[in-house]
Amino acid sequence: MPEENLIFRLPTPFTDPAVERRHRKERLAAALRLFGRFGFEEGVAGHITARDPEFPDHFWVNPFGMSFKHIRVSDLLLVNHEGDVVQGRHRVNRAAFAIHSAVHAARPDVIGAAHSHSVYGKALSATTQRLEPLTQDACAFYEDHGVHEDYSGVADDPEEGRRIAEALGPYKAVILRNHGLLTGAGSVDAAAWWFITMERSAQAQLAAKAAGETTPIPHAEAKLTYGQVGFELAGWFQFQPLFEQISRTDPDLFA
Repeated sequence: MPEENLIFRLPTPFTDPAVERRHRKERLAAALRLFGRFGFEEGVAGHITARDPEFPDHFWVNPFGMSFKHIRVSDLLLVNHEGDVVQGRHRVNRAAFAIHSAVHAARPDVIGAAHSHSVYGKALSATTQRLEPLTQDACAFYEDHGVHEDYSGVADDPEEGRRIAEALGPYKAVILRNHGLLTGAGSVDAAAWWFITMERSAQAQLAAKAAGETTPIPHAEAKLTYGQVGFELAGWFQFQPLFEQISRTDPDLFA
């Protein structure tokens, strides 16, 4: 079969903000369901956001106190940068507002941002480590993640959100010391995937260091691999099989 006839998915271009909004909300609800499936919930902690395509100073976010596993498109909240719920029936998590409003304000390129208190992200954040280039997958974050060093309690203060956004800087991810992980990207798809694979890379790093002496990938090879697996489209593409999976098993998420 000629190569031009083979299926290869790429992000959909949009001209209608209403259609793009629905697309982002579906991706957001699916990402939240996947976080629930992967065990990233810790009570009411954790949130993923999607910038609104028509009102870029507004973002969509999961409601406070609702399980990731139950989120539907219709449950999502539209929040402005004053923290007001513009659309939706539930309250917004104040930490979600403090963190994500600052990230979206500081990074106009960030469409999606993800944070939760996942087990291995928390464990890594409780050490002095960054994510090291111990595996091919971890190279997606090589020289492309920051660290927010100063834990100061629950991040429900807008000033703390600004400090987190500053630590994220131009990177795709940041380790929040004694707290967890946060990722940001040019799509909800990529932001969710970067979080999932960063959590798994943290798990692999902690397991490898517990087993014995580790062998990091050398700088040149780590940079080369970063260029192969760490770019925006790669993050988007890696999420697509997961989106198809959750779409088939949890079709009610689109309600």
